[in-house]
Amino acid sequence: MDIYLLIGQSNMAGRAEIPIEDMQPMDGCHLLNIENLWEPAKNPLNRYSSIRGELQDQKMGPGYLFAQTMRQAQPNIEIGLVVNAKGNTKIDQWIKGTLFYEQAVLRTRIALRTGKLKGILWHQGEASRNDTDYLVKLQQLIKSLRTDLGDTQTPFIAGQINRIDENPFNEMILRLPSLVEHTRVVTTEDLTASDLWHFDTQSMKTLGKRYAEKMLELQNECSILP
Repeated sequence: MDIYLLIGQSNMAGRAEIPIEDMQPMDGCHLLNIENLWEPAKNPLNRYSSIRGELQDQKMGPGYLFAQTMRQAQPNIEIGLVVNAKGNTKIDQWIKGTLFYEQAVLRTRIALRTGKLKGILWHQGEASRNDTDYLVKLQQLIKSLRTDLGDTQTPFIAGQINRIDENPFNEMILRLPSLVEHTRVVTTEDLTASDLWHFDTQSMKTLGKRYAEKMLELQNECSILP
């Protein structure tokens, strides 16, 4: 099984409304549940996060179309999702040694008993958009996760936030691939939100597809390395 870790704040946890047709389990996709067992993956994917808020606040996130797109591109490979996000959190709450970090690593290690970690998806920044040291902290987070999960080349994809103002965060995060190998950034260009920060259903689907496209690009890059 190809394992993916999905972490970050509210957009990763999912805040978009879930249409009835998107409530069914996804073929070939599995979700690590609270008992550390795999079950068919279906929305909301953050339902078993060990750090989440109220269950009713967990809705559609990018993981839904990410998993579907990965499965379509690699139909013979089973997908395993470890979704452990928490809304309204800053990057400082995710660095090594924090509860959020340790829970992400713990749950991923459990998942790795039945598969291989193929990538990490990170969507966070709304609460840290004015942090001038953000990229330094993110680089350390990536290094720590890769070290503790056993692969220094694990693909890592980050996402921009909603383009609500002229805040420099979205331009800053684009520098990540030039600073850390085997990373990419998905843009939020042309996406729309249901409020100040949270992407609506169609935009969340587009975001998930963009994560998958970047992940496939990175996996191909890593596969041809000597």
